[in-house]
Amino acid sequence: MRPRVSVQDSALRNGNFSLRIDPVRSEDAGLYEAQVAYNTGVHSCQVELGVITVTLSPPSPVVENEPLLLSCNSSHRASLVETCWFHNGHLVPTSRTFCALHGTLSILRPAVSDAGSWRCQLRYSDNEIISATYNLQILGFDGPANPVVYAAAGSSAD
Repeated sequence: MRPRVSVQDSALRNGNFSLRIDPVRSEDAGLYEAQVAYNTGVHSCQVELGVITVTLSPPSPVVENEPLLLSCNSSHRASLVETCWFHNGHLVPTSRTFCALHGTLSILRPAVSDAGSWRCQLRYSDNEIISATYNLQILGFDGPANPVVYAAAGSSAD
């Protein structure tokens, strides 16, 4: 896993033997065990790392009015009960524009206003709730409602 992993050597003296993984990948999910030999004993602990991913299809950049699919997947082993999607902190209801099904959200005609923070929240049969955020960028025209702009001759126009 090198060079994505590190141990803070300075923290070891204080009893902190944390492992840092940056960036985390889907394949990093699983059980980790740390063993520390101190004096005559060996101390160990186990930590399970769960990983959640949000992917976009087609990949960025997304163009206004072209359908897209956001997928949310987790390494959690229980069965998925419910998926909720939030846009800029607000729950997104299923509609003609937004269709949610089994960890996915399809946006049939994305607009520039759909750009921003999208969060998927997964709830499992063991009542575990896991969420992740994806920052969606959409290319499109975000100008005046009337596309006619007048400018005086000899001046500049934006």
